[in-house]
Amino acid sequence: MLTVTTLASGSSGNSALVSDGRTHVLVDAGISARRITRSLRELGVAPEELAGVLVTHEHTDHICGIRTLLKQLPLRVYASPGTGAQLCRRLPEAEGRLTLFAPGDTLEVGTLEVETFPTPHDTAQSVGYTLAAGGRKAAIVTDLGHVTPAVARALRGAHLLVAETNHDVEWVRSGPYPYFLKERILGNRGHLSNEAGAELVCQGVEWGAQTVVLAHLSAENNTPARALDTVTRALAARGIRPGEDVAVAVAPRAERGETYVV
Repeated sequence: MLTVTTLASGSSGNSALVSDGRTHVLVDAGISARRITRSLRELGVAPEELAGVLVTHEHTDHICGIRTLLKQLPLRVYASPGTGAQLCRRLPEAEGRLTLFAPGDTLEVGTLEVETFPTPHDTAQSVGYTLAAGGRKAAIVTDLGHVTPAVARALRGAHLLVAETNHDVEWVRSGPYPYFLKERILGNRGHLSNEAGAELVCQGVEWGAQTVVLAHLSAENNTPARALDTVTRALAARGIRPGEDVAVAVAPRAERGETYVV
């Protein structure tokens, strides 16, 4: 059995707990250590049981809880070399606690098999992760400007997909953000729109995903209802029935979400 629980998912902070009942890992720790440890206890996991944090990239909304967690817990931090270098510059505590890998490597973290893959984002060397145990596989694919062949390959065989649906393109274009920020969000190293995220979801479902969680929604340029509507319409256009062929939900931005059994 494999479980996935988002602890937060949005522009103000991101973290997810993945567990097979024996090994518990965080994918990112972009909220306070206090919120993370409180959520863990509510889920029946002692913070001391965490095997590590898998870091996707060095943006603050993905790493801000790591410094305190490292002070409190005997954690390993897993990151690409580019991300690891950025972490060490910002968090000297991370030096000596890092396990580095080349994007594309497969890792063993306790009883979890973790596959890594490069993602196109405006960072040093961002990655996504799939995690597997007991014949079940989950893919976490957020913070990317477009879907590359490496990203698409990672979806194959995933039973659960956490997919980015960050923004509505027209809302970004017509909104109050400065021009440079609009260009960043909409660029090839920015974030997936609802439509691009819907395409990612359709690929994942056609390759076997039975549960989809929409994630990293912008508070200013999206709503859960808008993201969900875009994705469900795209699935229906391909003859896939949301609610029957696949379960689709939206991860809360600022609080712990549902625990999904993969």
